[in-house]
Amino acid sequence: MAKKRISDVLIDVLASAGIKRIYGITGDSLNSVNDSLRRNGKIAFEHVRHEETAAFAAGAEASLTHKLTVCAGSSGPGNLHLINGLFDCHRNRVPVLAIASHIPQSEVGLNYFQETHPENLFKECSCFCELISNPKQMPEILFRAMNAAVGNQDVAVIVLPGDVAVMEMEIDELPVWNPPRLPHIVPQRADIEEMAAHLETGKRITLFCGAGCEGAHDEVVELAKRLQAPVVHAFRGKEWVEWDNPYDVGMTGLLGYTSGYRAIEQCDTLVMLGTDFPYRPFYPENAKVIQVDRDPSALGRRVPLTQGIIGTVKDTLKELLPLVSQRGDTEFIDTVRKAYAKFRGDLDSYAVAEPDGVAIHPQYFVNRLNKLAAEDAIFTFDVGTPVIWTARHLKTNGKRRILGSYNHGSMANAMMHAIGAQNACPNRQVISLSGDGGFTMMMGEML
Repeated sequence: MAKKRISDVLIDVLASAGIKRIYGITGDSLNSVNDSLRRNGKIAFEHVRHEETAAFAAGAEASLTHKLTVCAGSSGPGNLHLINGLFDCHRNRVPVLAIASHIPQSEVGLNYFQETHPENLFKECSCFCELISNPKQMPEILFRAMNAAVGNQDVAVIVLPGDVAVMEMEIDELPVWNPPRLPHIVPQRADIEEMAAHLETGKRITLFCGAGCEGAHDEVVELAKRLQAPVVHAFRGKEWVEWDNPYDVGMTGLLGYTSGYRAIEQCDTLVMLGTDFPYRPFYPENAKVIQVDRDPSALGRRVPLTQGIIGTVKDTLKELLPLVSQRGDTEFIDTVRKAYAKFRGDLDSYAVAEPDGVAIHPQYFVNRLNKLAAEDAIFTFDVGTPVIWTARHLKTNGKRRILGSYNHGSMANAMMHAIGAQNACPNRQVISLSGDGGFTMMMGEML
């Protein structure tokens, strides 16, 4: 039986799983991992200037590929620098494995140089965080972490002390990781029938769509058609339901449109599809609310529900549509469409050229960018005013992607997301809309 370092097993398993790169910054406690990468030769070490970049870039790559990505940070400050980016990955629900190296086991608890307690630090921004302290824990801890990241679409962290990484373990044959496939979550038949009954009695129905509508564009549009219902999207729902949708009436919320706000305010039945929209003042006061989400903890988190349904949006709507008949009354949707057309016209009035010598409106710049960018361009945007221009003046088409720090709301994400996006899609155009503050915060990455 052969002997291998723990770090060798770690890297060999990741390489056999198809991992192409690990984002990070090297450091003493990561030396064994870096040496294993060198000797394995199949995984690139994507060196960045700040560990936060490593996590953001890994998150963007995972968002585009839907596959596990990996980042790494050395002990103490290196781990702490990872945390902000990992919070973004955690809240965007993307599968990322973080390798957090640690001080020597013999020094833990003795206020050693760079000492932190990473098992505690990472708990709030991950679904899995475990310490490897013994060779006999491998590769099982690694497999648990990878399965948790993929299965939960979340961050998993393995804490690996530098002295443990060089320990040898006996291994005859390298075990192979077989990634789990995400399930189709189909609600109980009784839930589908109850939902259909609520829709049957609703007179003014609005669909409110979020990121959970990914892949469910056609089902959403068909449901809107049958109900003659306006479709309002949260920002993360924009790229999945806005395009080729005659029922789309824009966003609501702080970046929203009057039409989107009114469609929700004036409805008697609100159907939330894969959204956890956080701003409670923008929900209706006197309406039935039906929420469909794969995450049971999201149900009723923002507003009291008439019905909460555990299910993926596409699978739920496939079961629901045969029970929904076509409506003829278009009064509600017609009213909201008129409001949408007016608001859209007001927005577009700002997106015009100025005379020579006069500063251009950012709306005009982004409008031109929208027209000139590739059909399948990937846009990243910083939190701040780039969010406004992206939300209101970039058009999606089912091929373009827009990546942002949607739920975490971190500065400086755009350029870091763009690094991961370009690695994930080397043949696609990637455009970062970076604010001046966000750009200068992380401008070391330009090196």
